[in-house]
Amino acid sequence: MKRIILATVFLLITTLSFAQPRADEKFKNEFLETINHTRQKGCTCGTTYMPAVAPLTWNDMLENAAMVHAKDMNKHNYFSHTGKDGRSSSDRIMASGYTFDGYKSFAAGENIALGQQSIAEVMAGWFKSVGHCMNLMNPSFTEVGVARVNDYWVQDFGGREPFSDEQQKLIKSGRYRLMQKKVIRE
Repeated sequence: MKRIILATVFLLITTLSFAQPRADEKFKNEFLETINHTRQKGCTCGTTYMPAVAPLTWNDMLENAAMVHAKDMNKHNYFSHTGKDGRSSSDRIMASGYTFDGYKSFAAGENIALGQQSIAEVMAGWFKSVGHCMNLMNPSFTEVGVARVNDYWVQDFGGREPFSDEQQKLIKSGRYRLMQKKVIRE
């Protein structure tokens, strides 16, 4: 009986120590409200006006990819879209399970920040930066996941458009030609 209890306690501690912490609902909602408020009205990124676009939804796979990178940057004390292992944001996003297989289109992107102390502060900085703002307003992005580890922030974006039922039938019959083009923004 003692062995079963000890094994259960060990398993529980091991599982909890390796589990990725999930963003709480307040964190998710504050990010989505801030992003989607601006996406719904449009904004100017540098000198480029970006019209209103559809709201983003939260995606746990993108959050996992963001968490992996935020933890890595924090642990190894660096700040870059390229991980110490050489992986890009798109590599991390696809490794999290967010893939293009079975979709008509696929888009991925990433914003990173360091030192901001609140969601409001990091979002204000991203909207003031042309490239980050354009990611936030990109109509190809439909989903987002964000992570913060100490002073490191990572925001991963994705967008996938499924094939229609008719296109799926044509693909299966061999009468639909697929061409792949990889476009990734960081």
